[in-house]
Amino acid sequence: MENTPRPQSAATYLPKGETGRSLPADRTVLLVIDPVNDFLSEGGAAWEMTKGTVEKNNVIPNLKRAIDGARAQGIQVLFGPMAYTEEDYAQHSLQKRSGINRLMFENKMFLAGSWGADFHPELQPQASDIVLLPHKSCDVFQTDLAEHLESRGITHLVIAGMTANLCCESTGRHGTEAGYDVTFISDAIGAAGLPEYEAAIHINFPLIANGVITVDDFLASIEHPPVPAVAVGDTVHGSGDGKIGTVDKVVNDGDGPGYMVVKQGLLKSDVYIPFDAVVRRSGTDVFINLPKLIVGKMPWTEPPTAAANEAKQGPPAAQVDKLYGSYAPTGRS
Repeated sequence: MENTPRPQSAATYLPKGETGRSLPADRTVLLVIDPVNDFLSEGGAAWEMTKGTVEKNNVIPNLKRAIDGARAQGIQVLFGPMAYTEEDYAQHSLQKRSGINRLMFENKMFLAGSWGADFHPELQPQASDIVLLPHKSCDVFQTDLAEHLESRGITHLVIAGMTANLCCESTGRHGTEAGYDVTFISDAIGAAGLPEYEAAIHINFPLIANGVITVDDFLASIEHPPVPAVAVGDTVHGSGDGKIGTVDKVVNDGDGPGYMVVKQGLLKSDVYIPFDAVVRRSGTDVFINLPKLIVGKMPWTEPPTAAANEAKQGPPAAQVDKLYGSYAPTGRS
């Protein structure tokens, strides 16, 4: 009998019920990626590329608000910078690894000990923060990040910084695959250009993360006491922050999965969104982990039932003879 392969590190997967409507302060970190002069300061090696989105999104003041707010509410702040030495290029040939590595090499970006690799003056780490070892690629998990997360029992990873379609996306994607609840802060992230930013924020992030929210929503989502899942009158947003509608009715009668009814206007059917799709609450705004811009039409056209939910889960592993229809993974008995 063919069983589903287990993940490499099952311990990093969220326990049942750990996804939720708030960010638990003791199990959440804010990871600020590459908040350094080469990206964020005039005269930095990449400033001419990044300044458009950095200035448009007010990235520096928004990053500062996110960092200060996280510290004030007991959220651990981690800084994930880059720094390159002679050995990286002369001995390890990192300039041959990829297009972005070549670009950084030719423009002398993030050179260890330089002004460009130093943190922006307004975004300096404090003694209570953690500064990670430098990442040499786009994925900050290729540092000591995982060790810090695991040692602190972290389940929720919030990402901000630079750049949207490279380091932020690569790290968030790895975090999701490793089982973390990943959130991106949309107005505290910049990119080398507006197309890269828009594609990451509105298309890629909503698919690989549990939420794409603003600094204000991030800070308001840090809840210590329990809060209601939803209430009549709440505004519902998709994982890309696209507005879905207003909650017209809440159903939680105990006979089946709880859900909310969202009106879609005279020409569209009502949407019956199950409570387990709700991943964030910020004031009267509720966020679900479905990317509205991408899917277009919501899949919940009728009230959810226990039977319908069970059917979506697929068969038990013990009942599966071959994982891929008529094929089993090569090398497995």
